[in-house]
Amino acid sequence: MKPDLIETQRRGRKIALTPEELDTLLTEERLCRVATLTSSGAPHLSPLYFVWDGTSVWLYSVVRSQRWTDLARDPRTAVVVDGGTAFHELHGVELRGRFEAVGPAPRTDAQDAPELADPERLFAAKYGGRPDGSMFHDGRHAWLRLTPEKVASWDHRKIGR
Repeated sequence: MKPDLIETQRRGRKIALTPEELDTLLTEERLCRVATLTSSGAPHLSPLYFVWDGTSVWLYSVVRSQRWTDLARDPRTAVVVDGGTAFHELHGVELRGRFEAVGPAPRTDAQDAPELADPERLFAAKYGGRPDGSMFHDGRHAWLRLTPEKVASWDHRKIGR
């Protein structure tokens, strides 16, 4: 995580996650929520699996989805990753920026895409891949990358410390 992104958080600094805590959260949590804007300007929110490579969030998205259509038209987004159940356990992060498509769209097993080696290795390890650690590509999904421009985090476990 870029230290300058952490420093830009003005409100709630006392309960903000440290860079190490952010990396842990983004590496260990399995689900994110992705917000996009439809053509009418209405918000569209969808939960997805994701991987974090230490700098960017990667999504393996269906190419013929509302999300993909929205991001192709307007790449601006917000992604939330959070955890906890009770109020004093809540912790999470909102990442804002722009998604960009990376590699072939849609992705198939027949395509060579060295730029996707790291996210595919991370995704296969996190969510289960083939026995050799690689991913199966069904020809319906492709990769989206978000390198955050703004980060806001919170950790209610720090309240009262």
